[in-house]
Parts: sequence; structure tokens; C-alpha cells
Amino acid sequence: MTEEDNRELYTAFKSKDSRFDGRFFVGVSSTGIYCRPVCRAKMPKAENCTYFKTAAEAENAGFRPCLLCRPEIAPGVSAAPTDATADLARRAAKLLEKECGSKQSVEELAARLGCTGRHLRRVFTAEYNVSPIQYLQTCRLLLAKNLLTETNLPIQKVAKASGFRSLRHFNALFKDQYRLSPTMFRQNADNKKQSETITLALGYRPPYQWQQILEFLEARAAPGVEIVRNGEYLRTVHMTAEAQHLYGRVRVGNRPDKNVLTVTISENLLPALPDILFRIRHLFDLHCNPEIVYETLAEMNDIKPGLCVLGTRLPGCFDSFETAVRAILGQQITVKAARTLAGRLAETYGTPIQTGIEELTHTFPAPEDILALSDSITEHLGVLGIISARSKTILALAQTFADGTVNFDFCAQPEIEMKKLLKIQGIGPWTAQYIAMRTMGWPDAFLETDAGIKKALAPRTEKEMTELALDWKPWRSYATINLWNSLKE
Repeated sequence: MTEEDNRELYTAFKSKDSRFDGRFFVGVSSTGIYCRPVCRAKMPKAENCTYFKTAAEAENAGFRPCLLCRPEIAPGVSAAPTDATADLARRAAKLLEKECGSKQSVEELAARLGCTGRHLRRVFTAEYNVSPIQYLQTCRLLLAKNLLTETNLPIQKVAKASGFRSLRHFNALFKDQYRLSPTMFRQNADNKKQSETITLALGYRPPYQWQQILEFLEARAAPGVEIVRNGEYLRTVHMTAEAQHLYGRVRVGNRPDKNVLTVTISENLLPALPDILFRIRHLFDLHCNPEIVYETLAEMNDIKPGLCVLGTRLPGCFDSFETAVRAILGQQITVKAARTLAGRLAETYGTPIQTGIEELTHTFPAPEDILALSDSITEHLGVLGIISARSKTILALAQTFADGTVNFDFCAQPEIEMKKLLKIQGIGPWTAQYIAMRTMGWPDAFLETDAGIKKALAPRTEKEMTELALDWKPWRSYATINLWNSLKE
């Protein structure tokens, strides 16, 4: 890193500008701690500052996380696409965050990314200056630190929920890295007494158009499975972890004064905590860097003032199968009608659960629940109002989830997976792109055949809209959301 780079980063650190949050971390040699660029502690001298791409790199250099700015709640790695090598490292970083509670090896994780373990180690280390294992270790430690700060969970539960195989290993690593035992750290933390539920904070880069994304999710919420009320999003959850089925609920709220979302989950969901937190990050697009997106899409406002709004997020998904089925149900019918069908499907073939909330009664059916109806799928779903063609497509979709022929995960390569989706009878370009946009977090989908897009860009032809949208690459999914939002006015 050059002296000029250091000066620019120090200026960014000094500004406390939230746009830089999560994009780098600052190690302070005089204190031995590392901070987020938004930290409000006394500003250190420039010569005492060292800059790192990730928290893992800062910890590997011997720095401890700041107790004031709490690096564990910083926004994650930005989704800005660059070259193929950097994109692989970025997808790997997200996968490590998601799987930090699992026991998968680097080779197994690399296979999910379509490369060898050796290649992944080389690419990841070149991009982030730490190995995948070191990054994974930091993900676990920071999650444990978050739990120790925010909850009164027993230390053993904290260790297990954070992905550590043994309490002894957790205690030793935590003390070695942070110079305090977990028990001593908790004594210094202003933690809160909680029972039956766990509440944690997840950071984002402002501005964040919270009301926009709530309205999007509310319009598509399957009755019995999801609701939006009092400015919060709530849903039922069915997860599988450690060979057991887990059922519960999640509530997500916004703290704009802190630039965080608050996530409250049932305590019985703890074995799947890292996965659940990652799904929330994906659903609410917490990795987004809104300033970078807006730089490209601001010219949309030349078409109509206010057409592109800074801070608009791309709604992801919590459950890929649920969202993909919802996309099929929504073909050629209104959003409201598709929502009704999704609710009927959940009520009939989902799992009833007790959540303590009257509107949340079922989890959405899993692929195996649909496959169990294979011999008479059209009859079973037909009585719910789902036409024969849609029923067969949903069955074929469930089969792809069961056999893994299509990768619906965020770490997928959307262009490849969409070609596979198009081979399923009943899935055309609109559905394939919509599924990729929501489940895989593909930032560059553009639905030129969509009725809403046509209305927002009228009187242009599909060809003219497609040509116009080329200037919006690689953020055409965000352009799509902005165009849909504009119709509400």
C-alpha cells in the first residue's frame, strides 16, 4: 500500500463517513485494537494506523476488535462485481460466513464454488491476505463476541452456536486472540438478559430505504408464513442442523440511528444461527454498497426525476425453494393472486407450528413435501387453484432441489444456473431471471417483458428498453426494483 493510499484511507477514517463502513478496518498500533472507519473513539495519529480489507486480516496481524465500534456488526463484503478471480474470493467469503457453524472442510466449500481447495486458497489469500481458515476462524470469533455482548447465553451454548467444536478450543482461541477469556469479556460487556429469544444486530451501509423493502416483501408475503407489521418483518422458520429439524420464528426491525437491523430469533434455532443470520443479510441485501450502485443508476433520473432512489435495496430471499415456487405461482397473474396461492400451499402442505403470533401458523413446504405428491400433483394442487401446468413445473423444480442439479445459492454463477432453469418446462426467461435475482442475489437481471417494467418505461419497445438498460449494467436488478417502486406513486 502506497503513502498516497494511506493518506486517502486516513482521510476516510477521519471523516467517519458511513459509506466506508465495512470496506476497510483500521489497526491502531498504540492500542493494539482495530476499528471500523466509523468508530467514534479518539482519533489516533496517522503513523499509528494500519489498514486492512477484512476483520480477519486485522486479527491475523495481532489486533483485537474495538469494544466501542464493534467490528462484528459491520456490513459484509460488498457485492460489487469485478474480475472473475475477485468475484470467486467474494463468493467464498460469503460462503464462509454462512457456513461458519458447519463442519465442512475447505475442499467441500470449494466444490460448491466449482473449484479446487488449492485454487480457492490461492485466490482467497491473494484477495484478502488471509487464508480461508483464518477468515472462518474470525467469523466464528466475532459471532461469539456478538453473542457474549448481547445475550446471557451460557458460554457453552455461545461456543456451539458460533461453530466451535469444543468449549476448550473456544476458550483457548478466544483468550489467545482477544487477551481475555469469554467469561472475563462478558463481565466487561453491557449484555442484556434474554429468554426464549435471542436478539442480535447486523450492520448496513446507509442510506437504507427500509420502508421500500418492507412494502415489497409485504405485497408478496405468503399468509401464515410471513407478515409485516409495526415496521417489522416476521416469518416462520424451518431449518435442518445437526441432523435435526428446527422450527421457530424470526423478527427483523430497523435501527436507523445505529445503521443496523435487529434480528430476533427463537432460542431453539441456535444450532442454525450463522445460516439464519446470513439468510437475513441476503434477504435484506446488507452487503450492498448503495453509493456504488447509485453512481451507475443515477442517470435513470434523466428519464423521470426520482426514478432511482439512493439506498434502494435488492430484496433477496430467506428460503430459495419458497421464493422460486412463489415466482412460478406469479406467472401471468397479479402479485396479490400469487400471494393467495402461496398461502393456500403453505396451509395445506406446510408444517403447522406454534409461534405465539396469530398470523404465523405454518412453515412453507419443503421440496420433499412436494415430491411426496408426485403421483397426483395436479390433483393435489389443482384444488388449491394452481393450474396443471404450474403444478408440474413446481414438481420439476422440487426435483432440482432434491438432486442438486441447479444451484440456487448466492454462491452460484447465475448465467450458468439460469440455462439449467430454462430447461424446465414452464420456466421462461422472466421466471429464470427473477429466481436468479432473488435467490442467487444476481445484481444484473433485467425483465424487459415484465408488465411493470413496460409501464414504467412506456412508450418504449422491448428492444428499446433492453438497449437503454445496457447503460445500467452491472446493476440492472437494482434498476428493476427502482422501476417497480416508481409505479406505486
